[in-house]
Amino acid sequence: MRYIIIIVFLFSINFLAFSQEEIRPDYYDDSNIEKQTISEKDLETYKADEEFNYTEVKKEENIFDKFVRWLRNLLRQFWESIFGIGSVTGFLYFIFRVLPYLLLAILIYLLIRFFLKVNSNNIIGKQQEKGQISYSEEEQIIKNEDIDALIHQAIKQKNYRLAIRYYYLLALKKLTETDNIEWQPQKTNEDYITELDNTYYKPDFENITKIYDYVWYGEFNIDAVKFESLKLPFESLNKTITIG
Repeated sequence: MRYIIIIVFLFSINFLAFSQEEIRPDYYDDSNIEKQTISEKDLETYKADEEFNYTEVKKEENIFDKFVRWLRNLLRQFWESIFGIGSVTGFLYFIFRVLPYLLLAILIYLLIRFFLKVNSNNIIGKQQEKGQISYSEEEQIIKNEDIDALIHQAIKQKNYRLAIRYYYLLALKKLTETDNIEWQPQKTNEDYITELDNTYYKPDFENITKIYDYVWYGEFNIDAVKFESLKLPFESLNKTITIG
């Protein structure tokens, strides 16, 4: 009996719902429809407005785009010959799209690295060559040349900067001949100052070293008046070494 009551109750609910749907009134839109007309003038106005211009301008391919397209087609043909497929989707499609750019990036990286390496090797080679030339020239002057004659020649040519250099090389030559220093092409001026720690030449040599570094390595041009004052410490030290 209880089941019969439940069935009747559910049937009644469905009947009421169906009845509500059946008696629901229909509404119709009976308003007047006015047809809009667009004249040729209106169309021209819209055509002239840039905001309504939906024409897609196809971008011209540059050399880079053509190269990427060529590389992509080449890779596609390669993979198609291997897998026997006309088109791919999913992750493999993503790989095909990205791979040309990866290969191009690797190629550019290798080229940049190659040129940087070649350039750095050239620079290092030139520096080494320049250093060897400088050392051999300095050694030639100290061991074989008449430095006093070179000084007079430089002064005559008004090349006072070069004359200062010869004055300094003359001091190195005299200090070497008197066994105060041991001249070597790879040594620095600071090395010679250290070797003179226990001699009374050190203060004067430090002074002319500062002048020499300022004039020669600083590449400062000096005139005759300035040269007359700068040469005095060199001449004084060289005379002292000769007397000692």
